[in-house]
Amino acid sequence: MTTDEWEAAIARLWTDDTLADAARLESMTALAEASPHPALGAFELGGAFDSAGHEAEADAQYSVATEAGLGEVDPSRAAQLVIQHASTLRNLGRIDEAITMLREAPADPSIGVAPAVFLALALHSAGRVDEALRVAIEAIEPTLPRYNRSVRAYAAALTGDPTDE
Repeated sequence: MTTDEWEAAIARLWTDDTLADAARLESMTALAEASPHPALGAFELGGAFDSAGHEAEADAQYSVATEAGLGEVDPSRAAQLVIQHASTLRNLGRIDEAITMLREAPADPSIGVAPAVFLALALHSAGRVDEALRVAIEAIEPTLPRYNRSVRAYAAALTGDPTDE
């Protein structure tokens, strides 16, 4: 299977809404074994486990993908992995790890402001609701057509920082 064929098969598998989780996992396992690079296969298999609600298995595959060099092989997928892995860690109760991972997330056009959104969720799970709200507001503030300075000030005030940075 060529890389293009593999990528097309992965795309088809993710867009097939008729598949049950077990069938998707079975197909993804086969595709992971046929992947052009172990990091790619582990990332996609981790996503399939994640999607099926098998967080522990997803965590293991995401770790394999990272260790196998996903960041060098496919920076966009590596950026997506940070979001997915951190979300999985949060679901596993490893909230501090998720927060750290999201704070260090690489910027990539494929994920936009998703790191901030998932960081806000992790902070909320940690009981840090004011900080979570601030992160969420600061993520969407640049998209506002006006009131930006006021919104930045209100967001900063949530965590006791009245400065307009």
